[in-house]
Amino acid sequence: MSEIRPQIDEAQLAHLRTWLGKSQTTTDQITQAPVRSLSATLDRDDAAPVAGTDLPPLWHWLYFLPHARQSEIGEDGHPTRGGFLPPVALPRRMWAGGRLVWETGNPLQVGQEVQRVSTIRSVNHKTGRSGELLFVLVEHRFSNPNGLALTEEHDIVFRAAAEPGAPDPAPQKPPLAGQAAWSRQIVPDDVLLFRYSALTFNGHRIHYDRKYVTGVEGYPGLIVHGPLIATLLLDLLRRNLPDATVRKFSFKAVRPTFDLHAFSVHGKPSADGKSVELWAEDHEGWLTMQGMAELA
Repeated sequence: MSEIRPQIDEAQLAHLRTWLGKSQTTTDQITQAPVRSLSATLDRDDAAPVAGTDLPPLWHWLYFLPHARQSEIGEDGHPTRGGFLPPVALPRRMWAGGRLVWETGNPLQVGQEVQRVSTIRSVNHKTGRSGELLFVLVEHRFSNPNGLALTEEHDIVFRAAAEPGAPDPAPQKPPLAGQAAWSRQIVPDDVLLFRYSALTFNGHRIHYDRKYVTGVEGYPGLIVHGPLIATLLLDLLRRNLPDATVRKFSFKAVRPTFDLHAFSVHGKPSADGKSVELWAEDHEGWLTMQGMAELA
């Protein structure tokens, strides 16, 4: 295999790092319709939300959506780069993971007006076995009329285009494989992926355009949204511990999940009941996402 030639040199990296500290403030209303729609998409039988209904953990991803004009959309379906996010030259963009902390006693609720302050905290570059990577860490702070409600760190990874013969990431077995207390199988059909893309106003073509994702980005099938898998992990917790309150949640995407096969989500509470290990596996049992929820 030929030597990997970085596309981002020191001068380009220095330019990208001028985005450090860049901040953006937006507001949104926590309305009822997206909550009803995601409940249906996740096949839940929740009561209709009313003003004052607590927003389930991670469902804030239904709000503060990008609304770029059609003329500002790039080839991959994302808004063109160089606005809030740095203009990274690497073509493949993924949600790599995140860490969230909910403030005790101040939940986001239906009917509230919420402010989000987003800040770019780091820009890091590396080259590994699978190619060149650039990581951007964005911090989001969400405040409702009662003050700070949620702090989120969002990891975005930009990757080089697929190279013929490049090695795939080494698959891993889940550390708790075979020890799950709860499990659920998910069929990632076109309708599920379309509904989640529509709900989050996500135009990224890797989730719905099979010709693009296989022919341009070099993947074998449509990619299941990382945020959807993370939401399904916490949804599994809610189905089994409906009265629990999630105080913290961290997750990391380990391996892409494709629509070619069913996948599964799993959970195991700690012995003291204060936390839950959560993970997703593909159809072969390889780890695709790993998470940890701490309960209040």
